[in-house]
Amino acid sequence: MPTSFPQIYWPVFLQVIFAAAVATAMLGASAILGKRVRNRVKDTPYECGIVPVGSARERFSVKFYLVAMIFILFDIETVFLYPWAVVYRELRLFGFIEMFVFIVLILSGFFYIVKKGALDWTGAETTGCGK
Repeated sequence: MPTSFPQIYWPVFLQVIFAAAVATAMLGASAILGKRVRNRVKDTPYECGIVPVGSARERFSVKFYLVAMIFILFDIETVFLYPWAVVYRELRLFGFIEMFVFIVLILSGFFYIVKKGALDWTGAETTGCGK
């Protein structure tokens, strides 16, 4: 078992140096071996095979950002279910009731968002924030 400061952090230092060397080598190999062909077709933004029309700097609807934030929020909250599932048998009824309250709160927030229309993409005139 390592006891001194250098013994503890030497493997971490080596791993950081190794990761930096691998990243530098890969970027260097790509710059040296990669082809550089510049033309009008390669410089256009790729839109799933559709020929782009207009500028690529158009404004996105607020709905896009709302859906992205809601996805991240519920995704992070769902991650909290995994540690609970691991220790479920040890927590018994207390853990079940606690997680039941947590899930009810998450679902109530989700139903509030649905009721406010944040996930409704049918009308372009609504923002989903304050119907």
